[in-house]
Amino acid sequence: MKSTMQDRELLVRDILAHGQRVYGDSRVVRCADGPAARSVQSFAEIAGQAERLAAALTRLGVRPGERVATLAWNTPEHLVAYLAVPSMGAVLHTLNLRLHHDQLGYVVEHAEDAVLLVDSTLLDMLAPVRDRLGSVRHLVVIGGAPDVDVPGHIAVHRWDGLLAAEQPGFVWPDLDERDAAALCYTTGTTGDPKGVAYSHRSISLHTLGVSASAGFAMNDGDRILPIVPMFHANAWGWPYAAWLAGSDLIMNGRLLHTPDVARIINEERPTAVAAICTIWNSLVHHGEQHPLDLSSVRLAGCGGATPPRALLQQLKDRYGVRLMQGWGLTETSPLATFAVPPHGTPDEDEVGWLAKSGRVMPYVEVRLIAEDGSEQPWDGTSVGELELRGPWVTGSYFNTQESPEKFHDGWLRTGDLGVIEPGGWVVVSDRLKDGIKSGGEWISTIELENAIIEHPAVLEAIVVGVPDPRWEERPLACVSLVPGAETDGDELREFLTGRVARWWIPERWSFVEAVPKTSVGKYDKRAVRTLYAEGALDVRGPRDPGAQVPTEPGPPQG
Repeated sequence: MKSTMQDRELLVRDILAHGQRVYGDSRVVRCADGPAARSVQSFAEIAGQAERLAAALTRLGVRPGERVATLAWNTPEHLVAYLAVPSMGAVLHTLNLRLHHDQLGYVVEHAEDAVLLVDSTLLDMLAPVRDRLGSVRHLVVIGGAPDVDVPGHIAVHRWDGLLAAEQPGFVWPDLDERDAAALCYTTGTTGDPKGVAYSHRSISLHTLGVSASAGFAMNDGDRILPIVPMFHANAWGWPYAAWLAGSDLIMNGRLLHTPDVARIINEERPTAVAAICTIWNSLVHHGEQHPLDLSSVRLAGCGGATPPRALLQQLKDRYGVRLMQGWGLTETSPLATFAVPPHGTPDEDEVGWLAKSGRVMPYVEVRLIAEDGSEQPWDGTSVGELELRGPWVTGSYFNTQESPEKFHDGWLRTGDLGVIEPGGWVVVSDRLKDGIKSGGEWISTIELENAIIEHPAVLEAIVVGVPDPRWEERPLACVSLVPGAETDGDELREFLTGRVARWWIPERWSFVEAVPKTSVGKYDKRAVRTLYAEGALDVRGPRDPGAQVPTEPGPPQG
């Protein structure tokens, strides 16, 4: 028996239309350098600009399926592109503005971008990749004069002039929901970046999924501040979810320094904020000396790394804020789990739930695979690699035959080690490539980092495995300190006693001004390993500390 339901495609254009028609009075706020530069536009005005942009790109000859790239901050113009480009049948390709120019050039070439929409403050980034823009036919400069040296085959346009030449009322085409709508590349920490092509269907379902009570549960009373960049995994889906719910959007643009972020929060009074853990950590330390009002925030979201329990506790005790983490990858759109504490959780138990990676989202399936290939139970103790499948999980990479080992039997191998607790609660213990196997037993770098960060003198900590003549690998802790604070490896080793297993405690310590970070603000373990291998780190502790490693309890001695 067939149903009687209407069969309708799930398209980004319908997300656009819903926000435009139902929540036309909701607002998009531009935060720039100083109050005088602040501006406000309605959803109706943003939707009108989306129609004009689609008309302009069509007039420039952009065809269905062609890639329109953005090199931009979190701005209203970027939001316009988010809505217009997929809705007209082209593919939105968000370029990571923090990539090294070699990788940026590779990504533009690999995606065969036809159009670049570039913020005028980022035009200098094009000079090193000038010779890799062969597929680009048009360059559109957002804000400022289009003063840029590009190959002669590229036509240069001003955003304002391009849109002013068009009229609203663009007729959106009928599309297949399985057509590509957006293209995001992994950050390429190992090898070249890999492209993940999101479909209209996957974006629509992801938006509905994260909008549910198991996710962000946004509504038209919310004011949303997605500090997480729009060039990375669609800003975790927050722009589309906010638009669908009619939530005001606060766009911070280039303002990413902690004092600027704190000022925006104090002045704009957001109800929901999305940022990586390093930003939340910096905000808490900033708040010790400067005004920071988080009383408006009902939803604080974080990702990119497991937040330290100390940070979770500080935000809860000092500001009454529950910092809820989500776990996922570019390959999962990105949200796969979200840590909303179960209903009825006592106040004193909340931090324990918030410290987990989250409960698996609706429509996402998760399983745990041991080293021998066997599936492990959801018992909270069995360790394995986490694998995922679902309607917003990719099944391959764009235009490449590389890394087929990432996909098998319809499942995505995440490369993350962890456990699954009863009720679908995921706890990630490490990246598979980052876990330290010392004497045949695993050391969780995440747990060790979080324990180190609990010390009041420590601002940031990163732990990597380095070769050891006796135990194969041992942990090296790379630490930056709170300004004005002092400590050393001996004090931190003593601090860790009783907090982690004795044999986990590092012998090697390096104190740096700032912990290396990736292009999206995550701690860069690959960079630390390279610095150590090159002898570029000031490492305190024995270079051959194998005999000093506590062995009871600890790694097997066989």
